[in-house]
Amino acid sequence: MDSPLEVMGVNLFAIGGLMFVLWLLSIVLGNTSIVDLFWGTGFVVIAWITNQLVGIENPRSLIIAILTTIWGMRLTIYLLWRNWGQGEDDRYRALRARFREHFTFVSLFTVFGLQGAILWFVALPIQMGQTVRGETGPTFLDGIGIALWGLGFFFEAVGDYQLARFKADPANEHRVLKSGLWAYTRHPNYFGDCCVGWGIYLLAVASGAWWTILSPVLMTYLLLKVSGVALLERTIGDRRPEYADYVRTTNAFFPWPRTR
Repeated sequence: MDSPLEVMGVNLFAIGGLMFVLWLLSIVLGNTSIVDLFWGTGFVVIAWITNQLVGIENPRSLIIAILTTIWGMRLTIYLLWRNWGQGEDDRYRALRARFREHFTFVSLFTVFGLQGAILWFVALPIQMGQTVRGETGPTFLDGIGIALWGLGFFFEAVGDYQLARFKADPANEHRVLKSGLWAYTRHPNYFGDCCVGWGIYLLAVASGAWWTILSPVLMTYLLLKVSGVALLERTIGDRRPEYADYVRTTNAFFPWPRTR
């Protein structure tokens, strides 16, 4: 299959079908939070569907699929471990209370459908980086993209590990983690996620799919203004009194030495 539109169409249909199955499962379980576990896995599904559809003997195509798999499965396993036994997330509980008896139907579109559409759009560099047949040999952009992906994966994985270990100590219940990567940015995991996305995009650019730039732009906007930094910091100060001082001394997103 050579047509980018065909590849995008197949992936959109696949993600839509999987989201519908997840929606049915959420009804049975009474837990909408399972949609969050599929975020990382969804990118992996798209990466390998694309890889099988295009059938290109191109190392870059395989690299994109492998890097996406490493990132996506680590995220899924981590979220599964972190959320096991926690029940439904407060965001979905609020929606359930708001729409009451209509929530089941509403969640199909406002939660599962919307997240599926965003996932598919953000994954365009993964799709087109394997489909568009540009430069096949290794390029400078490939090296920069892989390095940026590696930096992002390090920040996201290590940041999550440091936070999990910090929270495991009951003495830290109302305290703020200010050491490790968290001494340089208040959200090393979100910064890492952003770098991973832009790294994959640079690999797509090396293939000629520069026009997929709106995908990492949207991802960055969501991380900064919608579902990432902005959402978390809206209430964390109420739960952790030390956070106001942390905000004054530590960058929100991009790593930088702490100010006095």
